[in-house]
Amino acid sequence: MTRFTFLLAGLFVYSAAQAAPQDFLQSYAAQAKQENPQFQAFSATRGEQLYHARRTHSSGKSLSCATCHTDNPKSAGRHEKTGKEILPLAPVANRERLSDNAKVEKWFKRNCQDVLERACSAQEKGDFVTYLLSIK
Repeated sequence: MTRFTFLLAGLFVYSAAQAAPQDFLQSYAAQAKQENPQFQAFSATRGEQLYHARRTHSSGKSLSCATCHTDNPKSAGRHEKTGKEILPLAPVANRERLSDNAKVEKWFKRNCQDVLERACSAQEKGDFVTYLLSIK
C-alpha cells in the first residue's frame, strides 16, 4: 500500500510540473493585461521579429535569439560561448519545449537578460510562444 501511495504522489508531482503551451499563453495574457490594459492578443509576427532582432550590447557584441538557436527554430543550435548543443526550440521539432513551467521561466529569465539585457514583458513572452507554436 505504501509503495502505491508513493507512486501516486510521484505521478501527481510530475503532472503538476508539466504544462501545455496554452497554459503559458493564458498566464501571459493575464499578466499582459495587467501590464497594459489595452493588450488585445499575442502576435506570431511580433514573436518572430523578437526572435530575429539583433541587439548591440553594451559590450559592443551583436546578439539575437537566433545567434545560438539558429535562424530556423526547428534546427539544433550551439551555445555561442560554450559550444554546447542546444536542442531545437520549436515544439514541433522538440516535444520537451514549452512543457515545464519552471524551465520555461528559467530560460526566459536567463535568455532575455543575455539578449535584451533586461527582463521580457509578458506580451513579449506570449508573442514568442505564439511564434514558436506557429512553426510547422
